[in-house]
Amino acid sequence: MHETDDLSLYREALLFLATAGVVAPLFFRLRVSPVLGYLLAGLALGPYGLGALFRKAPWLEFFSISNSETIDRIAGFGVVALLFTMGLELSLERIRRMRRLVFGLGLAQVVVTTLALTAAAMGLGLAPAAALIVAAALSVSSTAIVIPMLIEGRRLGATVGRASFAVLLFQDIAVAPLLVMVAAFSRGAGSGLGVLVVETLVPAAAGLAALIVFGRLALRPFFHFVAETRSPEFFMAACLLVVLGDGLLAAASHLSMALGAFIAGLLLAETEYRREIEVTIEPFKGLLLGLYFVSVGTGIDPALILARPGVIIGIAAGLVAVKGLILFGLARGFRLPWRASAEMALLLGPGGEFGFVMIGAALAGGIVDRTLATTLTTSVAVSMLAIPALARLGALIDPLARGRSDAPPEEAPPDSDAARVILVGYGRVGALIGDMLDAHRVPFIAVDADPRVVASARAAGKPVYYGDASRADYLRRCGVETARAVVVTMDSPNANETVVETTRKLRPDVTLVARARDADHAHTLYDLGVSDAVPETIEASLQLAEATLVDIGVPMGLVIASIHEKRDEYRKILAAAGAPERPRSVRKSKRR
Repeated sequence: MHETDDLSLYREALLFLATAGVVAPLFFRLRVSPVLGYLLAGLALGPYGLGALFRKAPWLEFFSISNSETIDRIAGFGVVALLFTMGLELSLERIRRMRRLVFGLGLAQVVVTTLALTAAAMGLGLAPAAALIVAAALSVSSTAIVIPMLIEGRRLGATVGRASFAVLLFQDIAVAPLLVMVAAFSRGAGSGLGVLVVETLVPAAAGLAALIVFGRLALRPFFHFVAETRSPEFFMAACLLVVLGDGLLAAASHLSMALGAFIAGLLLAETEYRREIEVTIEPFKGLLLGLYFVSVGTGIDPALILARPGVIIGIAAGLVAVKGLILFGLARGFRLPWRASAEMALLLGPGGEFGFVMIGAALAGGIVDRTLATTLTTSVAVSMLAIPALARLGALIDPLARGRSDAPPEEAPPDSDAARVILVGYGRVGALIGDMLDAHRVPFIAVDADPRVVASARAAGKPVYYGDASRADYLRRCGVETARAVVVTMDSPNANETVVETTRKLRPDVTLVARARDADHAHTLYDLGVSDAVPETIEASLQLAEATLVDIGVPMGLVIASIHEKRDEYRKILAAAGAPERPRSVRKSKRR
């Protein structure tokens, strides 16, 4: 029996990996969001799809997810990882600047939507308590689907992206009070409302304070300690520990796990390890989110939709319409542009994953019956299934707005789009270049793989980050697509060559300057496509010649002019002696 259960677990894991490896790339090639592919795959493979047929055809059991509960627990970590990365993209200062949207627009959306839906539910015959709980459950939106949609469409930095994120963030903050409300109306609640508030909100406040204090005091030293091992495996383990550990601490404090992970990311956003953590956690976030979407798809019952299409689709459409109109009106009231308001209304109009949690709690507490709960969860799932189509519709509202931010200056996107210089390596050479860039007021960002160098530079107020710049995804995080120039100054010749190759593949047009060990190494770097290679031996010789000539009385102007002429002569010789005169096999063997 135990072996059968293990095989069942492996089978469902294999089905998910097949979905991630086949279905998602197929939808990507079709230029359709992979989210839709995951949702449809979950519907097809779930207990209401092929899973309902395996009794008649037992061989179908190997191609179906018969018990979605086995993946639901793991799938929930997808939302946790998503909110953690969102926290990394922000900072406490940016949240302070967004407070008008978070605690203004977000609060107004939850309150007004809940009141409107409560009135509608009571008009349909529900008791006041049940109507209020159902309305609160339907007032939340899907963070797990909307945020990836905005990231995929490069709209997260635009007004619609920041406003949507602000509303979703407040909804996560509202988790604890909403759960208190469900418990207060449950038939089995033996305590008064005051006791419930104390038992729920006090641990939540204590847990929130503990997360912030722990993050402020321990996270930076912890990652510095792990980074000194120079082990990618240990660094990955540390990232997962922080994400899951903070999420579980938040859950134990009656907060949502996603909110706890978001706070951890928010605190790490100001550290030098931010970009390396983003790159490390990204694959896990993608897979876990895919698993989450599959689990949502398994909860959609096509038979129930076919049996009651008017009710299910009517509730889903009515929910999108009511929430959308309220969101549009509130957004306009907060002076957001009408295009951004309309797009946000389409994205946040459908239901969200927390609605499943609240409806389940209401069912367990006897507030709603099973028939109503099943109808509502199916309607919410159907509305979520429509989010990709609504996102495409929203993007059509103003095609020219794609990729453009029309937000006020105080709500600037997390990553600046300004052209800046990227320094790879911040040792003696890199630090001197950084000082010169500062002197000429040229913005730059520096990367180094030595945590001690990074910590020292950060203490001096320099924009230096820990990470491996040889990886394409890390360079993208640093803004290589909009960089004014990339300067590679590391000690290791092989490391410099790897970064040069990666950078040139990502940006064939960028100015790329690299430090060379000697003339022969400069040949190789020119072969790889650098704009300029600066050999240490030649540059040191030129500086020695300059000092000698000045010290023996040659006029400074003549010396500087001759040094510049000689430097240009060497540059032309080295550039001309690159690829055409060096056999490919020799170049590869040297790089090895």
